[in-house]
Amino acid sequence: MAVTESLPLPAMENGEGKGGGEYTQDGSVDLRGNPVLRSKRGGWTACSFIVVYELFERMAYYGIASNLVIYLTDKLHQGTVEASNNVTNWSGAVFIMPLLGAYAADAYLGRYWTFVAGSAIYFLGMCLLTLAVTIPSLKPPPCAGGVCPPASALQLGVYFGGLYIIAFGNGGTKPNISTIGADQFDEFDPREKMHKMSFFNWWMFTIFVGILFSSTVLVYLQDNVSWSVGYGIPTLGLLVSISIFLAGTPLYRHKVPQGSPFTRMGKVVAAAVWKWRVAVPADAKELHELELEEYTRKRKFRMDSTNAMRFLNKAAVKEDGSPAARWSLCTVTQVEETKQIVKVIPLLATMFVPCTLIAQTNTLFVKQGRTMDRHIGRHFQIPPASLGAFVTLSMLVAVVVYDRLFVPAIRKYTKNPRGITLLKRMGVGLLLQVVAMATASLMESRRLGYARRHGLDAAAAEVPVPLTIFELLPQYVLMGVADAFLVVGKIEFFYDQAPESMKSLGTAMSLTAYGVGNVLSSFLLSLVSRVTRERGDAWVTNNLNASHLDYYYGFLTVLGAINAVVFVALSSRYRYKVESTETIDIAMDVKGDTAKKIQN
Repeated sequence: MAVTESLPLPAMENGEGKGGGEYTQDGSVDLRGNPVLRSKRGGWTACSFIVVYELFERMAYYGIASNLVIYLTDKLHQGTVEASNNVTNWSGAVFIMPLLGAYAADAYLGRYWTFVAGSAIYFLGMCLLTLAVTIPSLKPPPCAGGVCPPASALQLGVYFGGLYIIAFGNGGTKPNISTIGADQFDEFDPREKMHKMSFFNWWMFTIFVGILFSSTVLVYLQDNVSWSVGYGIPTLGLLVSISIFLAGTPLYRHKVPQGSPFTRMGKVVAAAVWKWRVAVPADAKELHELELEEYTRKRKFRMDSTNAMRFLNKAAVKEDGSPAARWSLCTVTQVEETKQIVKVIPLLATMFVPCTLIAQTNTLFVKQGRTMDRHIGRHFQIPPASLGAFVTLSMLVAVVVYDRLFVPAIRKYTKNPRGITLLKRMGVGLLLQVVAMATASLMESRRLGYARRHGLDAAAAEVPVPLTIFELLPQYVLMGVADAFLVVGKIEFFYDQAPESMKSLGTAMSLTAYGVGNVLSSFLLSLVSRVTRERGDAWVTNNLNASHLDYYYGFLTVLGAINAVVFVALSSRYRYKVESTETIDIAMDVKGDTAKKIQN
């Protein structure tokens, strides 16, 4: 396994700064490239601006996403399958675009400036979307006498143009904002390393609060007041969030861009293939590597050679006299960085199906709730998208319980500073997801049985079933608890296991799983709808009372169970980066020694 060497910094950074402050040891700099004092920048003080940004930004994003399927069906007059697929296709773009943002950040602009550019584009998209739901000529006329006029090309173009501008802007913000937050903690300071371990839990906690507001207050305003107000508030919230982030600029630590990770990895693979006949020397010291001082000067990290994926080591074999010796020669560090990314790709693939299951909460779960009794009292109706708040609430509770109660308790037995490993945490989330989808299938079977017994499946239009919408709570709560294990663990895993120079790429990979999962959701729903319709018994139609949504949920349950088995098989063979465990162990030892000194 690769070991990242702790680099000795230049004399001015290794000593004490003016005023007695210690410089960071992880290569952090200010926007001008100067070393930064630990006491002046970073830490939880800087993170407070970043976390508050995320609170408002998530409010803005989910203010659109939570109720999007309802707007598409009610206002743009699209069918259930078409609207659901448009939601998941857009969500797919939102979460795939971060690959482009991560590339720009790691190779050229750096995380801060990539984020600033992305947020400006994001805000432009929100403004366009707000105009699309406000100006009458940009909306189709309401349905009259059962006839719903279709949206014009202009109306669809403006609305979806706003959506996809948001997706493009999100590509610059999403992979970088959480990474900027994590960068505020020094990997080589034991105390700050411990803080980083909790950062992702509290990061997700803040996200959940923003989602909670969106899925309750904003969704209610959209359904009962106006879509203009429901979109205008998140647009204003996004402007506030960007302003808050910029206000914290003097406090941030930054990492210097270290070149395109895709170029470096491509060069390693190409060089290894080119030299496939070359023998790898038994002594790793004979492989090509730069002097440690070279890495120190450029504020980078050097890694030792490993025998994992030994074929790639050929890229670092020296071939004196060969015409291609220069272009086909890579350093050991470049080879090991490539290995770290390659070995997480199989696990990344097992995240696609879970993200497909998550996508149902904003599409078919919402349409399912639309067919049930949503009244509380005589006059108040619950917006169907508001049940998504219970996903958020259960995630909030589960994250706090996990971080504050479960981890300290289980740590005594496992001796793991995280309580359980990141992959085990993700595995628990996968199993809970399967239970959640099975529960959704059973509940839908009960709802359909009630509809058929009362002849509602034969009605010309979809008629609400007199079953309370709160009967859907178990599937929402289980999905929320599952996400507390899976989503937080996934983000932390891909960030933690990525090489130091590719942290934005690691974060983008975790987000890409959502993108592929949403696209996969569109593909599966379209495929299943077409196949079952051709056989004369469509599983998903515009009238859910005449559909077999329970069968579709059952299909997703089986798919999730198979995926969970594959994940367990792959994760049992995975070996973590050494620094991701050793550094934490050191931090725990230091923390324990400090506690003993206090007691004495």
